[in-house]
Amino acid sequence: MRSVDIDVGGTFTDLVLTFDSRRVIAKSPTTPYDLSVCFMNVLEDGADQLGIGVEDLLPQIEVVRYSTTVAMNRLIERKGPRLGFMTTEGHEDAILIGRGAQWVDGLRIGERRNLAVQHKPTPLVTRQMIVGLRERVDSTGSILRALDEDDVRVKLRYLMDNGARSIAVCLLWSFANPTHERRVREIIREEYKGYHVGYLPVVLSHEVVAKVGEYERSMTAILDAYLQRSIKLEMEATWDQLRERGYRGSFLLTHNTGGSAEMFKTTASRTYNGGPISGLMGSYHIGRALGYKNVIASDVGGTSFDVGMVVDAGVRSYEFRPIIDRWMVGITMLQTTTMGAGGGSIASINKLLNRLEVGPHSAGAMPGPVCYDLGGTEPTVTDADVALGYISPDSYFGGRMPLNLGKAVAAIQNKIATPLGMSVDEAAAMIRNIVEENMASAIKREVHLRGYHPEDFVLFAFGGGGPTHVAGYRAEVPVAVIFPQAPVFCALGSSVMDIMHVYEVSRRMVFMEAVSEKFTTEYEGFNDAVRDMVAQAKIDLTAEGLAVESASFQLELDMLYGGQIHVKRVSSPHLYLEDPRHVEEIYAAFEAEFSAAFSPHVVNKPGGVYLENIVLKATVPTEKLALPEHPLGSPDASSARAGVRNAYWPALKARQDTPVYRFEGMQPGHRVTGPVLIDAEFTTVIVPPGQDFHIDSRGLGIMEYVATTPGAHP
Repeated sequence: MRSVDIDVGGTFTDLVLTFDSRRVIAKSPTTPYDLSVCFMNVLEDGADQLGIGVEDLLPQIEVVRYSTTVAMNRLIERKGPRLGFMTTEGHEDAILIGRGAQWVDGLRIGERRNLAVQHKPTPLVTRQMIVGLRERVDSTGSILRALDEDDVRVKLRYLMDNGARSIAVCLLWSFANPTHERRVREIIREEYKGYHVGYLPVVLSHEVVAKVGEYERSMTAILDAYLQRSIKLEMEATWDQLRERGYRGSFLLTHNTGGSAEMFKTTASRTYNGGPISGLMGSYHIGRALGYKNVIASDVGGTSFDVGMVVDAGVRSYEFRPIIDRWMVGITMLQTTTMGAGGGSIASINKLLNRLEVGPHSAGAMPGPVCYDLGGTEPTVTDADVALGYISPDSYFGGRMPLNLGKAVAAIQNKIATPLGMSVDEAAAMIRNIVEENMASAIKREVHLRGYHPEDFVLFAFGGGGPTHVAGYRAEVPVAVIFPQAPVFCALGSSVMDIMHVYEVSRRMVFMEAVSEKFTTEYEGFNDAVRDMVAQAKIDLTAEGLAVESASFQLELDMLYGGQIHVKRVSSPHLYLEDPRHVEEIYAAFEAEFSAAFSPHVVNKPGGVYLENIVLKATVPTEKLALPEHPLGSPDASSARAGVRNAYWPALKARQDTPVYRFEGMQPGHRVTGPVLIDAEFTTVIVPPGQDFHIDSRGLGIMEYVATTPGAHP
């Protein structure tokens, strides 16, 4: 396989370039002003490692896969166009009223506790730019009031006169009968042609979310309309660069469903959180290859810390109430947790409480930490790592980005140490301790709230800062795995992700009657919905040049018990309902997953079972990462010894000359015990006292607690 996988993060852009039997990795600083620049910079770096020019390399590449947080960044910056929103007359205020949880949607737990000071988020579309259209469709899809086309034209002109540059349309029950929404778009195209300079993007709600949930469907359409233009410009600039340099293959984007699809088949909201999803899916596929059933995926980047979970060798934990920024949406999103904690997280003193706080604000890529010497003045976690002696100022980023140790020390001294009356080493150690405790708390919440125990998992530590901080944030997790490709693991994850399209439709039906507990015999309505989705999937896969015969189709169903509100998504053992045994087996799978998620004590068979939504996953498998095993050699790692570095160890309350090893020089079987520093090209593994690090048969770094250490974790 010849592929390019690139993950654009807030601080660095990562590359995994696979060319036949060779795989090279590269990193380049992210260029927020134009993401196509950092994309091509990191690609050129990878091509140089192969000894091939980009123009000679790209015509030989079969696929380019791209994960990005463009949607997240643009939404945070609120740089979208002025929107117009069309809905059914009488429902103009629905998205402004919102749902009760809108007050705290998207806020950190600490902020939610103080509800008195919370405010609803500033709407992406103002009340002035919302109009109601004269029409009405009921829940069965029947037209109660025909669309008044003259009314549409008048209100469209009103929105345009008030500055609308993108239109979202969400009419009541449009997923049951989309005729009116489609006609509204036709009218907009009649008034504003596609070839006009003032071309007007239009997003219809039934095309982005074809299921019940008026508020969620409206917000998904609004977010797509808001983000479409900025993401389109970013992607087109990159696409044009690739085409100009000879690339003729597919350009796939990572989706928050866990799959990837062509740029031309991707809506803006589905790219949200693409990087963390790539890391989670990489953990899933690579964890399976390694034989790990339960994995915690942890990614420490420059601006954020992301956590996801693989449970029982599967990734099927979806966001119960998916939130994008501050708004609940109706799309399927894999469950991950993101917090503002990373190498660029800024340390500051809360003067009101006179205590040190780290994050969530970040120095980002520009100007970055103080030690980058690019104009940053606020001390960060990376500055603390440098000041403590953990990161070598001369070999950072492969020696291509020397760091200013003096400025890092001065910033910590002036902003943290002196005000708190402590030494620079103590202040830097406190910065690290706080950020690692925040990360550890995020892992504990994620694991415990899903009903699991950390000691039943292994921890994959990746991102540029994962190996540097994993010893401090893994807490009760007994084993941490560090990959040679850890700094670019999200890009590596996208290289093993399957190409997957997700289709959803609302289909409310009684699956099991209340009281009598009789199963449904109405198979055709269910099967017709599945057949329609399968047919659409085959059309889409064929249009992308993919082999339909190699695709697999998996059904998932949103189901709930009568009298309850908790919907559980269950993996269906059958694609179609053809006999009573199929229905019984689907129910059995639902009861098992519902019991595991909530409790066997709340199973309510007498209340009946209802089907809410049908979800189809069309998957085309891709080539997976080979992880050959090697014989274990001597535990003596002296051949990888690279010298010493003076570093401060809080457990010892002192500085000492610490052995330094080269990660690339360590062989299977090599073992070292902390305190030890292990330098890699783009990261440093910190092994503190009481912890052990060795290379396993697959060349992976394994960190464990030393059992004989008093107070060591079990």
